[in-house]
Amino acid sequence: MEGIWLARPDEVGAGEPVAVKDLLDTAGLTTTYGAALFADHVPAASADAVRLLEEDGYVVAGKTNLHEFAYGISSQNAHYGTVPNPVAPGRLAGGSSGGSAAAIAAGDVALALGSDSAGSIRIPAAWCGCVGFKPTHGLVSVEGCFPLAPSYDVVGPMASTVGGCERLLEALVPGFEPGALKSLEELEVGIAWLDRVDPLVGARVAEAGSLFPRRCEIDLPLAPANRADFMREVADVHRVLFPGNEELYGENVRGKIERCLRVTDAEVAAAERERAEYRERFLEAAGGLDLVVTPTVLLVAPPADADELALRLPATDHTYPFSSLGWPALALPCGPAEDGLPASVQLAAPRGEDACVLAAGRLLESLLRGLGETRP
Repeated sequence: MEGIWLARPDEVGAGEPVAVKDLLDTAGLTTTYGAALFADHVPAASADAVRLLEEDGYVVAGKTNLHEFAYGISSQNAHYGTVPNPVAPGRLAGGSSGGSAAAIAAGDVALALGSDSAGSIRIPAAWCGCVGFKPTHGLVSVEGCFPLAPSYDVVGPMASTVGGCERLLEALVPGFEPGALKSLEELEVGIAWLDRVDPLVGARVAEAGSLFPRRCEIDLPLAPANRADFMREVADVHRVLFPGNEELYGENVRGKIERCLRVTDAEVAAAERERAEYRERFLEAAGGLDLVVTPTVLLVAPPADADELALRLPATDHTYPFSSLGWPALALPCGPAEDGLPASVQLAAPRGEDACVLAAGRLLESLLRGLGETRP
């Protein structure tokens, strides 16, 4: 579908194909970072994540479209077009890894690479009805991936199944071992934020949560509204690049960069304090639990002409907290919601518990498949 792919190799070698978000460098293949500034950029070397996949026998199927510089949640790209949503024509695919999710949803590939700083893997996975995994911050190398906000940035797998994400993570993290979870009954689980979402999204996530025998509802705090620390990191990335090139930035991202460059030291210091305090409050609320279960996003995929600036804060309400904490988090489709569009459940666990999240996701995916077969 037009708007998904930005570059394809002349020949795809033998091996399982993986779509690669065009934020990650690929040797000899155009890498734009979703920006007009880099329309003709051809890297000499591939990002570490791409190299590791190729060394494990995977091949790059091509580069996928994204929100410009990964700074947005809609993948409405002023330079390369809006990424379409194959499962919901006329709706947004989500972002910023929208092209990677759409390539999976379209059936072009079963596996993809994305990046996530505040929800950029999980939101498009949710809206396109596929699986997306944000690893623990620092687990997967981000070398060769254009930065957005480095203390939040991760590279992670997207796939048509949880098992696909797990296989990619094995290649991306040498020595990673999948979890050996045999039953969801082994996990103590807290369920949160069901009252903050569209009714059918909430109903589907509640059904998914009910499949965990040892569950309870918990009162989890949302992340502070002050994101000045994130914005300062964005500003530092673009501080040299932006001046003199303002008109080459799309209007949506240009306005955000201008605001980031105006962030004051006092705003940043306050945000850093609030982030540290938030970690303590969250750990107190979730203490002793193996897993936290929430809706991935408040709502199903919005119309393709929706205003991203109005959407971005509510759409990241449930994903940003785990980016702020650095926790691994999985977005998993859990059935039809409003307008018959996919709902998504999010599983998250403390830093380093990536294997547990994926193993739980694998078991839950199987149970949800059976639940779907009995649904009218």
